[in-house]
Amino acid sequence: MLRVRRLNPNRLVNRGVHLAIDADSGEIIAHSLTDQETGDTSQLGPLLDQIDDEISQFTADGAYDGTSTYEAVLRHSAGARVVIPPRSNAVERPYAQASCRRDDHIASMQADGRLKWQASTGYGKRALIETAMGRYKGIIGPRLRARSFLAQQTEAAIGVAILNRMLACGRPKFVRCEASAG
Repeated sequence: MLRVRRLNPNRLVNRGVHLAIDADSGEIIAHSLTDQETGDTSQLGPLLDQIDDEISQFTADGAYDGTSTYEAVLRHSAGARVVIPPRSNAVERPYAQASCRRDDHIASMQADGRLKWQASTGYGKRALIETAMGRYKGIIGPRLRARSFLAQQTEAAIGVAILNRMLACGRPKFVRCEASAG
């Protein structure tokens, strides 16, 4: 959450920044800024709409656990692997087709435990989102300076572009060199 200070210092408004990260490069590939009443799952569609390429794996926290999330991701990328930890009281659904992967996660966690499930599914890559949010708040700042919501959305987009540019500049480029014999 980012904070926006109003004229009245007692009225702080929180804004939510929602990010989608490419796990291989660490680049932010989609973002949205919302008010404090907007839930995480409602931003899944707008984030997926910003992504043109196919998604190989979608990893999110337990707040995204639900049939609508699985269906939205599979509509965007039919071959996507959805990795979301089910809630602790989750049960397998006999009628669900789109969330059969969710049922597989439930069965795997019940059989092997949560830590083994995390290791086998690659759920640990979700930490990249937390790292990106930490980078955003550490470099760009924990609050927005603009006053209007439209200007705040622009400010967030500029912040994302700056972080992606810094990431690209800091990434080494590897060039294969032939070893000279002699």
